Amino acid sequence: MHDLAPLARFGNLVASGLRDVTHDPEALDSTGFWAVAADFEGHLTCARFDDVRTEPVPAALPGQWRGPGADDWTSSLDHAAYTSGVRRIREHIAAGDVYQVNLCRVLSAPLPDPGAADVDALTALLAREHPAAYAGTIRLPGHGVEIATASPELYLSRDDLTVESGPIKGTARTAAELLDKDRAENVMIVDLVRNDLGRVCAPGSVTVPALMRVEPYPGLVHLVSTVRGELTEKAGWSDLLPATFPPGSVTGAPKSSALTIIEELEAEPRGPYCGGIGWVDADRGTASLAVGIRTFWIDRTETAGAAGPVLRFGAGAGITWGSDPEGEWRETELKAARLLALASGVYGADRREADEYGTYEKSGRTA
Repeated sequence: MHDLAPLARFGNLVASGLRDVTHDPEALDSTGFWAVAADFEGHLTCARFDDVRTEPVPAALPGQWRGPGADDWTSSLDHAAYTSGVRRIREHIAAGDVYQVNLCRVLSAPLPDPGAADVDALTALLAREHPAAYAGTIRLPGHGVEIATASPELYLSRDDLTVESGPIKGTARTAAELLDKDRAENVMIVDLVRNDLGRVCAPGSVTVPALMRVEPYPGLVHLVSTVRGELTEKAGWSDLLPATFPPGSVTGAPKSSALTIIEELEAEPRGPYCGGIGWVDADRGTASLAVGIRTFWIDRTETAGAAGPVLRFGAGAGITWGSDPEGEWRETELKAARLLALASGVYGADRREADEYGTYEKSGRTA
């Protein structure tokens, strides 16, 4: 694994020839093409590459990706802890502390052959079976970043001074199953994103060109909105990222209160999950960063546990006063089931099961 060269892949855009790595956001306003990975907890890694080209995502070859056993996934919050967390958030809402909180859990499983695990091979598999608008790889073995994402959600795009965000809030198996709670949640987060962008955009320039589009994805539908603004001339990445991070759709409203509650209730750091993943072309003044959802990453640190390097994946749901604890748990199951089955190599064996609610709960697994 560690013999693999650093690489970044975003759709058909591929970057290689690593030049340098920094954790300073001001570098994104300098020159060159950068791959960007920001952990939910705020750790930023920016990697500049010399060779940027367009080429198709490689075909997913049988056996190229060998993932964890389907029965080996465990969850940072089990069913009881997660539903208890939902009830606790509702208490915070009743007390007036917050309006909405995104409650997440991290799923982990040991890799059977960590030395051969290549996140770009997992990206190829996801591209074939679970295509996504912001799919990609960031592979920086020497810097602790190994990410494969099938994110459907835009955190930030940039074209000169125009910035845009595409928050997703509201998830169901079909459009008919979307609830009033989903729509209320979307409006709340759109308002939060408007406020975040308003900190760095020209007064009056922040608009909502699209509100609550129903968009289909493999196995589910989402409500998606678009928020757009015009940056002030002096605003750089060192201003834009702090103003908008972590993304509003994966925190809650008000964001500061939601982050305090998240720290109280979640058992493990989210890492790349719910962070920002994408690219910045400093020469052209363009960028595309996804919210790090539907995202896998390899953890080779000592905190991975006695089993050695593990594959991790996150799933969460937005909690409002109208939330049902069991329903929110099932939403996290829905978001995780298909992708965990793909990573474990069992999706093709039983596609129907992997697309159902509660696949892992029904089978007795803790994921």
